[in-house]
Amino acid sequence: MSYKELYEGWKTDPEGFWMQAAQAISWDKPPSKALFDDDAPYYEWFADARVNTCYNAVDRHVEEGRGEQTAIIYDSPITHTKREISYVELRNRVASLAGALRTKGVEKGDTVIIYMPMVPEALEAMLACARIGAVHSVVFGGFAANELAVRIDDAKPKAIIAASCGLEPNRVVHYKPLLDGAIELAEHKPEFCVIFQREQDVAQLVEGRDVNWHGFQYGVEPAECVPVEGNHPAYILYTSGTTGQPKGVVRHTAGQLVALNWTMKNIYNVDPGDVFWAASDVGWVVGHSYICYAPLIAGNTTIVFEGKPIGTPDAGTFWRVISEHKVKSFFTAPTAFRAVKREDPTGEFVKKYDLSNLGQVYLAGERADPDTILWAQEHLDVPVVDHWWQTETGWSIAANPLGIEELPTKLGSPAVPMPGYEVDILDEGGHPVANGELGAIAIKLPLPPGTLPGLWNAPERFQSSYLNAFPGYYETGDAGMKDDDGYLYIMARTDDVINVAGHRLSTGGMEEVLAGHPDVAECAVIGVTDQLKGQMPVGFLCLNANTTRDHSEVVSEVVKLVREKIGPVAAFKLAVVVDRLPKTRSGKILRGTMVHIADGTAYKAPATIDDPAILDEIKTALQTIGYAAE
Repeated sequence: MSYKELYEGWKTDPEGFWMQAAQAISWDKPPSKALFDDDAPYYEWFADARVNTCYNAVDRHVEEGRGEQTAIIYDSPITHTKREISYVELRNRVASLAGALRTKGVEKGDTVIIYMPMVPEALEAMLACARIGAVHSVVFGGFAANELAVRIDDAKPKAIIAASCGLEPNRVVHYKPLLDGAIELAEHKPEFCVIFQREQDVAQLVEGRDVNWHGFQYGVEPAECVPVEGNHPAYILYTSGTTGQPKGVVRHTAGQLVALNWTMKNIYNVDPGDVFWAASDVGWVVGHSYICYAPLIAGNTTIVFEGKPIGTPDAGTFWRVISEHKVKSFFTAPTAFRAVKREDPTGEFVKKYDLSNLGQVYLAGERADPDTILWAQEHLDVPVVDHWWQTETGWSIAANPLGIEELPTKLGSPAVPMPGYEVDILDEGGHPVANGELGAIAIKLPLPPGTLPGLWNAPERFQSSYLNAFPGYYETGDAGMKDDDGYLYIMARTDDVINVAGHRLSTGGMEEVLAGHPDVAECAVIGVTDQLKGQMPVGFLCLNANTTRDHSEVVSEVVKLVREKIGPVAAFKLAVVVDRLPKTRSGKILRGTMVHIADGTAYKAPATIDDPAILDEIKTALQTIGYAAE
């Protein structure tokens, strides 16, 4: 079946489409129907089913005779550690941890916060919660104490599972003092904390509250899987940058199982037993969907990687992992590839490894500029798929579905909407615009299974954040357009569409031009306030590691390029070279914060920022071109 036939089949009979997809899941009680819409626009999927996520991700593979297959490969270039965990070993470890949690009083419906680095135990903690029907909330390891405290007060966990530390290439991040500080700040207090001690930092336990990961599991009866309702929350995930008012995305159990399982073959083109690697972190949605749940539900081998794209030890670490573990599908952020490309523009490291097992590469998280895709295509010689989705959706809104059909690649486009998503481009009044015109990207309700049914304890915020702008639609917050073939182009966040003398322009379109310059490794464009034109674009350029040319030459060349490719209407005259761009830990560039710095307005560095010191560097760079006054 072609993509077009499949998509039209879904549109004609969405109920039948999702009920068929649901047959791949092992149910304790199958759903009577797919969509429950009695409380629209609050939709639920497979709500009357009974099912267990951990059973589908672990136990059923053991029962089907594949217990000796590797479930998790742990590869940590930082600790020089590699190990494999089979499905049967994973089941035993998870059942033991779940049993220990249960003996300490954690039951179905209780919440548990997980505060851990990229170690297999982080996945085991998530699966142990799912096994007994507890709702987990993974908080990015190393998050500041006050940010963790905000999440503790919102989620009200009965228990917190944490590691003693996380490891960066040149330092140990001590988690335990951050955890202790957060509990002290929070009004809500967990009943107990489970501490996974790492040899790099054995933490002091608080008597009466903290228990040792290994010690408290000793002699405990393993827990069986507890069936839960289809609309039982699987987890809460706080979106990046939330301060004060937490924004906890909720994921329902049954919809997640059906949707994620469907994606593994149809989008990522992997079969049971294939090795799938998402180079992300369990603190982000990619870590939930594609490090932990989807690969295991589909019977793949998933990789838990504790390292960086460069510096652990070099720009070849991705290719070493892919070669060594025979990865078939690889998923990472464009920013990771840009870091590798900056260190190794001619792909010398790629040539050192046998990548014959690699079938395809997927990019998401930031807009994938054409130059990065072309670099990856040239050096890896496999399809490179830019696909688009959000924390809220949990899986791809738009992609090139290689498991169904390989569609032609159009640079700058994440291809076409997936079944379940009817995407429209709307003007400010909520009316569809013509193909090729820029507008707000919105998705017709209901959203498909596996997407957010709401926010944790915040129905009004869910309504105002996503549903009010365009009645009958989910507002994505992204701006873009469609072409005549139905391909989507995600040009910028709605906030990043700038108005230059009455012309609405996409900063993403300008970034595409800048990134095409041979000396530019990475870039960002923001709109700064201008008294005459309303807003003016300013470009930030990170140059390739081997560039020795005068910076002013590169700047004048990119200004000329934008004038040639977008036109004088862009009024692009200012660009500045910087060593690095401010980003979240998942690689998203903090354009909004940069705008505040340039305009001299008050701002707060987002909690997820990778390194706050970069903001001072950006301010200094802006001052050289007359912005960001003291």
